[in-house]
Amino acid sequence: MQSFTVLALETSCDETAAAVVGGAPPGPGSILSNVVLSQLEEHAKFGGVVPEIAARAHVEAIDAIVEAALAEAGIAPQNLDAIAATAGPGLIGGVMVGLTTAKALALAWNKPLVAINHLEGHALTARMTHGTEFPYLLLLISGGHCQLLTVAPPGEYKLLGTTIDDAAGEAFDKVAKLLGLPYPGGPNIEKLAAQGNPKAFPLPRPMKGREGADFSFSGLKTAVRQIVQQTEFRPEHRADMAASFQAAVIDSMIDRVNAAMTLFEAKHPSESRQLVVAGGVAANRAIANALGELAESRSFRLTVPPPSLCTDNAAMIAWAGIEHCARNAFDPLDVAARARWPLAPRQPAEFAS
Repeated sequence: MQSFTVLALETSCDETAAAVVGGAPPGPGSILSNVVLSQLEEHAKFGGVVPEIAARAHVEAIDAIVEAALAEAGIAPQNLDAIAATAGPGLIGGVMVGLTTAKALALAWNKPLVAINHLEGHALTARMTHGTEFPYLLLLISGGHCQLLTVAPPGEYKLLGTTIDDAAGEAFDKVAKLLGLPYPGGPNIEKLAAQGNPKAFPLPRPMKGREGADFSFSGLKTAVRQIVQQTEFRPEHRADMAASFQAAVIDSMIDRVNAAMTLFEAKHPSESRQLVVAGGVAANRAIANALGELAESRSFRLTVPPPSLCTDNAAMIAWAGIEHCARNAFDPLDVAARARWPLAPRQPAEFAS
């Protein structure tokens, strides 16, 4: 298959990123550059991402980040095959900065534009890193998303389960705030949990044993808050609470992924069993280890991209752009940015039966 080289921009949240990636489906691809500027310090004092601050920071940084990505890749604009950019979902101000910049570059350099769904970038990362063949089961766990999907050729995504309230990463951040831990909460919860007793607090396991593969973390977060706000809860109990919370998340997640594996096998009985984990929460080692044990018990091959490619980055957007280039799927320059953009609609009941 023809090889493509794509420059991509990612500005959907609080990282300003640009990357140049080359290759052809099914991969693996070659990451020629992957420049990420984090805004963590700007948002940490607010305990979360402030959309207005994020958008302004993207505007100030995007030109230099693009220049750095091209310089690191050692490639001239005329040698690019396309310009890709996240077009949603995300913080609309940030998405508009990256997409508008990509449109300007595509117009100036006479290159086709590819508007990428941020979730598709995560969904296809394992192909860029490992050359994973279709179809596979995807667990997408991040600050804003918690979904189980069947991933087939680009554009063919089937939603098996999603969160009915908070995403896993969002729950980690909220519980970290309850425990007085700094933002971002996920890594700090994981670090503190290593020092605690996961059986210290009897927390609920939301959705465990329920039909289907949906998630729920709001009730778990509420249970933590009710205990933390009790007068007898003291600072020295924080490690035990972090460990108990993380254990509850893992138990719920394993139950839901196990249910999705059964759904996947029912629809793809003759294909190889593959589980791909993507999104920032995939960097949590305790979660990854538990998923590894589940995958082994169900004879699924587990693929987890490197942590730097699980969090938001432009290399995954560039690879998704390559997948689109391979099927000549480009977008007009008036394509709109989207704050919401589901990768796949909920499937009819017969799919989950």
